[in-house]
Amino acid sequence: MIGRKSGLTAAAAIGTLALALAACGGGSGGSSGSDDGKPKKGGTLRIIGAGGQDNLDPTSAYSTASSALQRTYSRQLFAYPASKDPKTASTPVPDVAASMPTAENGGISKDGLTYKIQLRHGVMWNTSPPREMVAGDFVRAFKHMCNPASPVGAPNYYVPNIKGMQSYCDPYLKNKKLQQDPKGMAAYENGHEISGVKALDNYTIQFDLTKPASDFISLLGMTFASAVPVEYYQYVPGSVDQFKHLVSAGPYQITAYDPNKSITLDKNPNWKKDSDPLHNQWVDRITVTEGQGSPEAVQQQLEGGSADISLDQPVPASALGRLATKNDPNLTVNGPPISNPYLVFNLKSPNEKKAMQNLKVRQAIEYAINKVSLAKVYGGPKYNTPLNTVIPPDSVGYQDYNLYPTNGSQGDPAKCKQMLSEAGYPNGLKIKAAYRQAGNHPAIFQSYAQDLQACGITVTGVPVPQADFYSQFLQKTDNTLAGKWDVAAPGWVPDWFGNNGRAVISPLFDGRNWADGTSNYGGYDSPVTNGLIDKALEAKTVDEAAGFWHQADQQIMKDAAIVPFMAQKTPWYHSSKVKGATWLPIAQQFDFTNLWLSGS
Repeated sequence: MIGRKSGLTAAAAIGTLALALAACGGGSGGSSGSDDGKPKKGGTLRIIGAGGQDNLDPTSAYSTASSALQRTYSRQLFAYPASKDPKTASTPVPDVAASMPTAENGGISKDGLTYKIQLRHGVMWNTSPPREMVAGDFVRAFKHMCNPASPVGAPNYYVPNIKGMQSYCDPYLKNKKLQQDPKGMAAYENGHEISGVKALDNYTIQFDLTKPASDFISLLGMTFASAVPVEYYQYVPGSVDQFKHLVSAGPYQITAYDPNKSITLDKNPNWKKDSDPLHNQWVDRITVTEGQGSPEAVQQQLEGGSADISLDQPVPASALGRLATKNDPNLTVNGPPISNPYLVFNLKSPNEKKAMQNLKVRQAIEYAINKVSLAKVYGGPKYNTPLNTVIPPDSVGYQDYNLYPTNGSQGDPAKCKQMLSEAGYPNGLKIKAAYRQAGNHPAIFQSYAQDLQACGITVTGVPVPQADFYSQFLQKTDNTLAGKWDVAAPGWVPDWFGNNGRAVISPLFDGRNWADGTSNYGGYDSPVTNGLIDKALEAKTVDEAAGFWHQADQQIMKDAAIVPFMAQKTPWYHSSKVKGATWLPIAQQFDFTNLWLSGS
């Protein structure tokens, strides 16, 4: 994921590739807004960006930019509130669900294996005539996840954890004959059931799990679990034809779609505020225009007032200092922070007598890194603070500790040299460092390479095109790549925040996940850590899970599997017309449904 592909919008804000939708179009006139803090209706929100489209079908879309757009037209049982408080904004609350299930109110069984959720009444699809959303639409969502044409992007969140979903999905996903056959897919879904997902009636849905999961509500809050209307059986999932006929239950609906060029969203006439506790419908229209090639070009339009928000292009590093110096009110610094980038060790590398497998070599490098210098690459302490743990602040299991302290987090070359000598490398060693040829990544490489040089480690850079860095390099686990790199600095944006150990520790450090496509880039595998992951995932309460996630964090740092660099917040900019802009951490973007526009 580079987080997710979805995590890419945040990653874009910090210099990684964005795979998302972009935006722009028309003026924002017609608003009667003012600057008195009271929301006003009217106007057109103009969003611009690079493009590189992901997917408009919520089930299979896996980019943060897609999540931001889907906030306007999809609905989930639970979702995240717009809030200035990162903790509140990272805690799912009822959306289509009428209330939060608990053990006390009977919504969660004592063994933590059954969730019974009541739906609110009056949530309408934008069909003609209007049709009410019912529990069967959510049952269909979980069946839709395993369609062979465009399946869910993160199946491991759901398939192994819901009873009967594995046996339902396995033959469906493997049936390639159905990939371009919407009628065949409809027949399969209508003719097969997932035993652990049942509509007890139109307003009650029940989930039966294979094991307790304290984060199950968070999983239901992902856009993957959005309600799916029956109309989608007419189209191949993930196709342009489907995108042109998307059905909405949110405050906006897509009324025009030109692939890789533009999207227009207008008000959904069937949406009612009294059936929606989280979204609003302040602006009249949202336009999305793709094709903006650089962050600088986007920034110029935002500051000039010809566009309002960037969907996938970061604030250019060259502009951050200028905007911060003049205290520009349209520049926001948003949390929760993410651990991005970080240094990962390739434990499969045979280079220098398998130096990366030597714990003391890795620990020496922990001491070598000047984290203050690295933070300067991304704008300095206003946007980044040195990080010494695997888990960043505001994520489950975070506790502040430091196994490898240096003065002011500026590195300790002498300690590094001492440990290298103890490791059997008194004259230093030579390593290869893979880095992305994009954004701030060459500068990050130069910074840590200089630190390593100071303690006797000669670093040879291995530049890799941004598009190949993950899929064709780090995520390839065959032996032909083992010796091509010793260290690399990937990024990670979790799929959600708050109770998110499943999206932070599990994908990066579970050694049983090491295969092509892995996010465990270095091949780290610790039976102790794996056991702690299992205990955390099966914990019945968030507090219990937090304890195990913290222990896993400590074990990973004891093993020196990575060097955390910084806890990084995301700078984002909007035009002066945008009011009420509130950061939505799960989308790494402003909540388009809760902002409004001032007058022209």
